[in-house]
Amino acid sequence: MGNLTIRRLDDAVIDRLKERAQAKGRSLEAELRDLLTHTARQPLILDPLAEADRVAAMTPAGVPQTDSGLLACAGSEP
Repeated sequence: MGNLTIRRLDDAVIDRLKERAQAKGRSLEAELRDLLTHTARQPLILDPLAEADRVAAMTPAGVPQTDSGLLACAGSEP
């Protein structure tokens, strides 16, 4: 396993990360390891609109796609 050194990190960021770790009952190192591991597993999406088009293209032809605005309003009273 490798080691990583991060320089010139703002003190406020460090304090917030320490608070986050303490709230979870673990060390700062364990919290950072978990955050980095989780982030590294996420897909890298550089263009959100292109990603939305890619996902929309997975819908079979002829199946209508619902406008997200309509879904957001579903169930609300006029």
